[in-house]
Amino acid sequence: MPNVDRSSRPARVLFAGALAVASLSVPATVRAQSAALTMAYDSARCPSCAEWNAPQAPLRLFANTYYVGTHGLTALLITSPEGHILIDGGLPNSAPLILKNIAALGFNARDIKIILNSHAHYDHAGGIAALQEVSGARVIASAASAPVIARGLPDHDDPQHGIAFPMPPVRNVDVLAAGEVVRLGPLSFTLHATGGHTPGGSTWTWRACEGARCLDFVYADSQSPISEDGFRFSDNTRYPTALADFERGHALLERISCDILITPHPAASSLWERARAAPEGFVDRDACKRYAAAARRALRARLERERIHDR
Repeated sequence: MPNVDRSSRPARVLFAGALAVASLSVPATVRAQSAALTMAYDSARCPSCAEWNAPQAPLRLFANTYYVGTHGLTALLITSPEGHILIDGGLPNSAPLILKNIAALGFNARDIKIILNSHAHYDHAGGIAALQEVSGARVIASAASAPVIARGLPDHDDPQHGIAFPMPPVRNVDVLAAGEVVRLGPLSFTLHATGGHTPGGSTWTWRACEGARCLDFVYADSQSPISEDGFRFSDNTRYPTALADFERGHALLERISCDILITPHPAASSLWERARAAPEGFVDRDACKRYAAAARRALRARLERERIHDR
């Protein structure tokens, strides 16, 4: 199995697999379940879903890290000869688009050994069940996100509990604690707790190298204070640590080594504007600091609206 590193010992080589072009279809049972849930995400209930799920050609970000998601929802493929890691799965009906992009790059989805997640909402974890079914990958998430992904239903402590859609449940979701490292051959990913948007929000960091040049990737989780009506970030009993979790995440993003920032919604980190200036357009060592500053401003504005509402 892929190795979860809870010490400083070197990673073992755990998988060997060749790269190959593959055209893989989602199994009929998972496809039917995903289709049924997708029908519930109609334009009235989810006006952004169709735009989020618009097809997007895959692109190489740097070295062995590729964008394989839709135009509005990020999915990342990080490759190695020992197997690949995929981060996030978009909506339930994003899975076929992600699989198509992986094949277009010349990789085989069956070589995906691990699937990671940013946070357990239908627009980022909805396609994981189908992608796991095709690849047989091990799914790993934070302690708060794992049971949500396994059930396919949001927890009551999620600020968006009342407006978050269900998603296909995922089998055998493993838990990784903040600060722990998951390794697959030469790949090494660290989980950082960046909650607030959801209790289990996770930021993932890794280093990618091309020849002698190495860059630090940060897949920074959503930091937006969005909620259902009636939820207050300033004082609630459902998720009382929300503000502290936001602060912890903002502070992390301000200090972390960050050469290339990617976010679950690519527009939140101006990915497509940077893509036009590629390859160097993706490199921006101040991007994480700006992302944290914008998140701080959004949270202050939200708390001010709650304060005014109390008058």
